Amino acid sequence: YLGWPEGEYIFSKFHFWMNYSFKFIAETTFQQDYHCAASYTDSSDDETSPREKTQVNSKGSSDFCVKNIKQAEFGRREIEIAEQDMSALISLRKRAQGEKPLAGAKVVGCTHITAQTAVLIETLVALGAQCRWTACNIYSTQNEVAAALAESGVSVFAWKGESEDDFWWCIDRCVNVEGWQANMILDDGGDLTHWVYKKYPSVFKKVRGIVEESVTGVHRLYQLSKAGKLCVPAMNVNDSVTKQKFDNLYCCRESILDGLKRTTDVMFGGKQVVVCGYGEVGKGCCSALKALGAIVCVTEIDPICALQACMDGFKVVKLNEVVRQMDMVITCTGNKNVVTREHLDRMKNGCIVCNMGHSNTEIDVASLRTPELTWERVRSQVDHVIWPDGKRVILLAEGRLLNLSCSTVPSFVLSITATTQALALIELYNAPEGRYKQDVYLLPKKMDEYVASLHLPNFDAHLTELSDEQAKYMGLNKNGPFKPNYYRYDRCSKTTHHDFDYVQYTHFYCNVV
Repeated sequence: YLGWPEGEYIFSKFHFWMNYSFKFIAETTFQQDYHCAASYTDSSDDETSPREKTQVNSKGSSDFCVKNIKQAEFGRREIEIAEQDMSALISLRKRAQGEKPLAGAKVVGCTHITAQTAVLIETLVALGAQCRWTACNIYSTQNEVAAALAESGVSVFAWKGESEDDFWWCIDRCVNVEGWQANMILDDGGDLTHWVYKKYPSVFKKVRGIVEESVTGVHRLYQLSKAGKLCVPAMNVNDSVTKQKFDNLYCCRESILDGLKRTTDVMFGGKQVVVCGYGEVGKGCCSALKALGAIVCVTEIDPICALQACMDGFKVVKLNEVVRQMDMVITCTGNKNVVTREHLDRMKNGCIVCNMGHSNTEIDVASLRTPELTWERVRSQVDHVIWPDGKRVILLAEGRLLNLSCSTVPSFVLSITATTQALALIELYNAPEGRYKQDVYLLPKKMDEYVASLHLPNFDAHLTELSDEQAKYMGLNKNGPFKPNYYRYDRCSKTTHHDFDYVQYTHFYCNVV
């Protein structure tokens, strides 16, 4: 009774409609869940290894290995969603597919297999390439997307939750195939390049070029080059401005929060966080965490990066000085053993430990697999590592890349990187003999600017044009490039590299610009 004459009537009507609504919602939710279960993906209930299955796509091909080819329709919808925010890459596809600048290219790729990289792969196919693909991370593959690629005819070998043995088996299946030999490599992390170099040296010597997008992979290439063992030219996409400044910085600024929230439901306000490394990835992570009220400090080996952190308002510390007080420890260095067993032993109960670098070497996870420690899986990609005294450390993705293992990344930012990768492949594949030596190169500044210009229409941005007088005063071409090759847009990277002379472009690239 609500206190007025009509109260009982109103209350009874309200009660009736609430019961009806709850019943309707419950039935609708059940139906939606049923349909989703039929199409969406993560068939974790199916424990059969994809290597033990015989699957065929609608065209009759079995040259692939994915979790479940029946998820292809759902994966196609995921790819279509990604395409909507990757308009620049789609624009490049439309502009260049008439010329087929990658006709004859046989590209073997090892990247994260997500809806966004699927758009890149299908762009390469549209430009004339034949592609075989595998995953660079055992946890980041979107099974439904891999199925969609397999259904479209791409030979893809990947599924979420591969074992280490599966990982290398998939790479080998991409490379070692009768009647098909790769002449281009697109890599993320260097594992594919390393495998071809070690296991198939004759194939490696005939490759026209390598495109590498990660800090770890680029470091491996420079090591090969320094040792005189790099017998093919390589493009360092990681240090291009369009990768370093956008993917590494802006992507990680958003995806670090997404990955932590999805896995731990953590509240950031007031949390003590240490970020190891203040490169572009570290900058993005620190910026995001600080904005949500976390108390952030930084570890660094580079005095320039350390000074940048100080000027941005972060205290620069040594990890062993602060590890006892930290609520979260995040690695972003690309190095190995940044967080050791000694650090892990000293962490407080409930400390969250994760990695935002490409490789799983930054956290010494192997040291935690000892008899006195207990591992407890709490949810997907979240483990409690329990010490004998009951202390728990929360380890995410077993020390692998957090954002792509535990969440997703913004399609728009990946469009920038993917467009850069596509242009790098086109450049290396079409370059006349002698343009590139057996070394590591950066993309020309003009190409970076072109990639950026393709993405400006998304913001309805209008560039100011130099007058003839202004261009003469600055010593610039009115159409660019607007910065010298050594200008790094306030990056602190000091990697030794070869800058490609921007005057020399392939016929295709000149036509596109």
